Amino acid sequence: MNIACEALSRPTATASDVERWRSDFPLLRERVRGRPLVYLDNAATTHKPRAVIDAGNDFYAHYNANVHRGVHTLSQRATDAFEAARLKVQCFINAAAPAEVVFTRGTTDAINLVAQSFVRPMLAHGDEILISAMEHHSNIVPWQLVCEQTGAILKVVPINDAGEFQFQAYELLLGARTRFVAISQISNALGSITDIERVVALAHARGVPVLVDGAQAISHVSVDVCTSDCDFFVFSGHKSFGPTGIGVLYGKAARLRAMPPYQGGGDMIRSVTFEKTEYADIPQRFEAGTPNIAGAIALGVALDYVAAIGVDAIVTHERDLLRYATRQLSCIPGLRIIGNAKEKAGIVSFILDGVHPHDIGTVLDGEGVAIRTGHHCAMPAMQHFGLPGGTARASFALYNTQQDVEALVAAIHKVRRTFR
Repeated sequence: MNIACEALSRPTATASDVERWRSDFPLLRERVRGRPLVYLDNAATTHKPRAVIDAGNDFYAHYNANVHRGVHTLSQRATDAFEAARLKVQCFINAAAPAEVVFTRGTTDAINLVAQSFVRPMLAHGDEILISAMEHHSNIVPWQLVCEQTGAILKVVPINDAGEFQFQAYELLLGARTRFVAISQISNALGSITDIERVVALAHARGVPVLVDGAQAISHVSVDVCTSDCDFFVFSGHKSFGPTGIGVLYGKAARLRAMPPYQGGGDMIRSVTFEKTEYADIPQRFEAGTPNIAGAIALGVALDYVAAIGVDAIVTHERDLLRYATRQLSCIPGLRIIGNAKEKAGIVSFILDGVHPHDIGTVLDGEGVAIRTGHHCAMPAMQHFGLPGGTARASFALYNTQQDVEALVAAIHKVRRTFR
């Protein structure tokens, strides 16, 4: 991205807007090594607003009980709140029905569920699964396991040197033996945004179902599973201002009903005898055992929080920050941004001449600036760019500011002085 150093743009969200958002997040008031925290590791996990923290605490303090299994008041309250959270997810992603929303432990768990329950039974030796070269390991390893189990072949759609999905190659790879496509909407390592509607349309034209990894997309772009027409969409709560240990698998009802259970146990059954078990309908057949009740309830509150601000407002603010950061960082001698897709989310990966990314992260931590360094669980993407040590990565969320970017830039200049 060739951006001049002059005429630096500024975020369009007003200072009072962002300060109001920031005030909702208790952890942003922490200090690190005696300095105010500048948190730029949002692609790894986002912080939680007070409302989300309170929602989890409120469950444990006032109506802690198991769901779906009790006639007593606390169990009924817990069940109502748990199922209300499912309805919130349905509305947020525009699913057709609450039954299309399965609560999981996170994106990784959801992908493995689809891999083993939906994809594995359909595969024969020599069949093919397509992913892209910029996938997170969570959208690589489960498919490798399925290929090892069935004799199927994993095919990889290449990216260009800007970090963009190559549609011409994708169309050529979609063949008679293609059985499934699994693609990230936003690259966690590069910030590249892939046109998911186009990915799905091309696959569906050949009768191939598609899973979209929405871990980075869920709170940073507008998500509409009906518009995209994807067969499956997965995301994690902790990357969308919700708790850790909770996630979502969206699946079209017909797809889910055709899938055998992934795990067996309580709450996923209709009846059990020693001779035969009849499974519950969706989504319960995929939610064996006691779920993360507090996590699901708090995730619903997190999505309410995002919806109240408005995804469009968040997108505008984060893209303005991205443009500002890209221009500022491009002015630093010896710094090179990795991944310059035309369509990008608020993620900037970079390297600095002569300095290992881990050293960059260490010096920045001393300045109170938290970034991610290394391969970002995307080793193949780093290999594409010839970066065995990975990159340093700054990633933005709704509570980040222009001052955060300036603190990042100042800290990088200290890195340059330290390793001169």
